[in-house]
Amino acid sequence: MKTIEKSTVIGEILQFAPQAAPMFLSMGMHCLGCPASSGETVEEACMVHGVDADAFLVELNNYLAECEKSKEEAE
Repeated sequence: MKTIEKSTVIGEILQFAPQAAPMFLSMGMHCLGCPASSGETVEEACMVHGVDADAFLVELNNYLAECEKSKEEAE
């Protein structure tokens, strides 16, 4: 799985890891489908929603790694 960085665009993340959507929803980003939000970077979204980008990235990347691990174990 690709590591998500501050400069990663949210629309790109949702294309390769749709399971990340709940993480964005939990930060208050409820309009994931609108063009403006899908074109934002993680850093921009965190700034707008008052979330620490570094802490969010650690949580998001750990969550996606766990999802990938669970998927591999199920196969």
